Amino acid sequence: MPLDQAEKPAILVLAPMPAAPVSAGNRRRLAATCEALTRGGFAIDLAYYAHEDQIYRRFGQHPPTDLVEMERTFRSVFLIEARTVIPLKTRSTAFGIDEWCPDEVGNFVAWYGSAYPETGAVLVNYVFLSRALERVPPGVLRLIDTHDRFAGRQTQYRPFRAEPNFFYTDAAGEAAGLARADIVLAIQAAEAGYFASLTDSRVLLLPPHFPAQRPFAVPERVARIGFLGHGNDPNLFSIGRFIRAWRDGWTPDRPELVIAGEICRSLPGVEGPGVRLLGYLDRLEDFYAQADLVVAPMLMGSGLKMKVGEALSFGRPVIGTEIGLEGFEPVEPAHRCRDAEAVKAAVLAVAADAEALARLTRASEALFTRYAATALTAEAELIGLLRAHERERMSPSPRTRGEGRDDLVVGATSGSEGEGAIQVETRSSAPPHLRLPPRFGDDGVAEALSPRAGRGDANPDVGSFVVRGGGVVLTCETSARSRPAADPDLGVLVATERRPGHGTAAVYAPQRQRWFARAEAAADGAAPDLGPLDVALSPEWVRDRTLPPATRAALARAFARMQADWETEGRIVGCAGDRLEIETLLPGVLVNGTHPAAAFLVAGEGASEWRLERVTPLHRRRIDTYANLTGRLPAPLPVSLSFRAAATGPANGCLLFLTDDGIGRIILPEGAA
Repeated sequence: MPLDQAEKPAILVLAPMPAAPVSAGNRRRLAATCEALTRGGFAIDLAYYAHEDQIYRRFGQHPPTDLVEMERTFRSVFLIEARTVIPLKTRSTAFGIDEWCPDEVGNFVAWYGSAYPETGAVLVNYVFLSRALERVPPGVLRLIDTHDRFAGRQTQYRPFRAEPNFFYTDAAGEAAGLARADIVLAIQAAEAGYFASLTDSRVLLLPPHFPAQRPFAVPERVARIGFLGHGNDPNLFSIGRFIRAWRDGWTPDRPELVIAGEICRSLPGVEGPGVRLLGYLDRLEDFYAQADLVVAPMLMGSGLKMKVGEALSFGRPVIGTEIGLEGFEPVEPAHRCRDAEAVKAAVLAVAADAEALARLTRASEALFTRYAATALTAEAELIGLLRAHERERMSPSPRTRGEGRDDLVVGATSGSEGEGAIQVETRSSAPPHLRLPPRFGDDGVAEALSPRAGRGDANPDVGSFVVRGGGVVLTCETSARSRPAADPDLGVLVATERRPGHGTAAVYAPQRQRWFARAEAAADGAAPDLGPLDVALSPEWVRDRTLPPATRAALARAFARMQADWETEGRIVGCAGDRLEIETLLPGVLVNGTHPAAAFLVAGEGASEWRLERVTPLHRRRIDTYANLTGRLPAPLPVSLSFRAAATGPANGCLLFLTDDGIGRIILPEGAA
């Protein structure tokens, strides 16, 4: 906890995205809101509901979440496990307002209200988490930062013949969610007016404030134009259209288009004459140093385009569509282009005319000045309301003691003493997993591990330990160090602990056990047995496959008893050479479409990897045994799985069937053939 936040009034901020790194627009909005609250004199307790971690894993990617940086920034950081599977599609015309807010989120808010009764306000990000506000204690101010309008959002996708993979609802659902708040925050004026038409809750305009980073200066020439973005659908659809327009007729005397951010991994094959991908850059300065002018050729989306505010804060002139600059109240024609082709034409016009470029730069500076004034005025209004509420709560008047006004009583559950209740919480002396030592705090880990991080050798007494055997070295680190997918000393991240339960400080602490693996030349002894770990697997298992085959097999043996999401039996129905055909059941979601998978047969002391070649749906179900161990999966369907095995021999034991964010176990009993 930063020391200067210890005595300040606290606000709980609940978000389904992490606050670090700031690699996407919604994260930038979250950071900007927290910065505004901090400037207003409040300390922030940040609760990250690991919604985005789940989504990244489901798409085979390591979540870009930096819990260490978040701990440096906020008074307290809490991590809420995303246990419930978040539906990305619906068969209805819209998602119900609460479909993306499972019980674990409300359970945390109820616990927090009991453990921290001095907190005066709770702010949730996105209306789809508004259900959590129902668990806020009386007298605590409830706020929703909407980010976007979600009613009818799916209609924006129709011109692109696509379906959204993010939340959308109808007006009735959005109104029901907004009604749970005392204050609704809108990111831009048009949406503020819309929300005011839906709810009796107080609606405040709160555009994010972008502190000026660089003064505006007219570029000597336009050699490069830039686009920075996250890999979401609005960005992909929009920049895809612009790339096609920009390439058409491009010659070396025209500016080069440079693209940066996470979106680059979703744009394979676009590089060529006139287009260059910079990839993900840790520092915004590194991007703006390479862009003389920034384009926002957005064709869809709502809310406010954070990339535009950032570009203006770095003193860069901007050209974009009306959608791209929505919320900035533009007047310059180059800020209100009709489509991608019009953006291209405006860029070429200023690139060929120094006076036109100077006018655009002055117009961009004027736009930023007007916007900044609006943002700071809106921020002051919000801070004034929060301070008034805090004064009223702390007043010794009968009203705030609850006499005659029950809605202002801040109650704590029996035995709660605020932060003190956490400090005296009894810790179990038993290890959390079989054969694993008890957890240690991150401070110990910070002195225990990677020499490259200035920490010294691994020491099992201060938060890490090593097990080895069968050609694999496994290091278990207990820390909040969530961002690295690999460590130069420890190896590749292969698994992260998922902590069960709710209602205790230990469950919501950001520290987790993380397992790193590296190959060992000597394959002495059997692979370790780590027992029934509850873990989320990293992309190494299914997608990356950087470890040698023998090490991967030893890894599977070590994790063979990890907790599975589903379990069934299988029967070998065909075997020829190194090919096997197994009849079994799979969760229905894995039967259709393409789902990368890895499979390991674990038998006795060894394991071998099988290559899945085909999944064939069957009409008749011959296997009866199936267990949905999480209660979150769709009904199973009969299938035939075609494998190629690296070695022949008895095919009985346990077949681990791994997908991006799923762990399955198929039991092949003796005589299964």
